[in-house]
Amino acid sequence: MSLTGSFVVFVILWWLILFMILPRDIKSQKDKDFVVLGTDPGAPSNPNIVKKLIITTVITSILFAIIYFLNYFDILNIRRILS
Repeated sequence: MSLTGSFVVFVILWWLILFMILPRDIKSQKDKDFVVLGTDPGAPSNPNIVKKLIITTVITSILFAIIYFLNYFDILNIRRILS
């Protein structure tokens, strides 16, 4: 896998995992009974973005390492599978 291909796979995996992690552990302002004036009651009170970005990066790194290992040792070869 080339450097560019590796980067593309990592970025796509990162965004996919991020969108899977984002809705986890969300408490809305209405659930916490503290609605800031002028905001939607369903808006998250504390989205924990930094924590979710770190979790996303760790999960993506593990999955990318597995994909890279499978590709490096020619266990997963998409070109061979498609032909």
